[in-house]
Amino acid sequence: MVKKQKAKNETSLTEKVKRALEDIRPALQADGGDIKLIKVENGVAYVKLEGFCSTCPFATLTLKNFIETTLKEKIPELKSCETI
Repeated sequence: MVKKQKAKNETSLTEKVKRALEDIRPALQADGGDIKLIKVENGVAYVKLEGFCSTCPFATLTLKNFIETTLKEKIPELKSCETI
């Protein structure tokens, strides 16, 4: 029973992250980049930066200062955002 509840919570969190990323995506695309959600596990969103974002020297700053901050504002139960 606990496993089903956890799976349901992760699915719900995954859907919230997907919706929030749709709001973030245009800003990344404006600079030639993009973002792909890989998975959400234990309250952590794992993403892949694509396009120019994947090779940008400021990608870590973008991830933590823009993407993670925005996601955590919209989804308080999210613990962090990590890149794969």
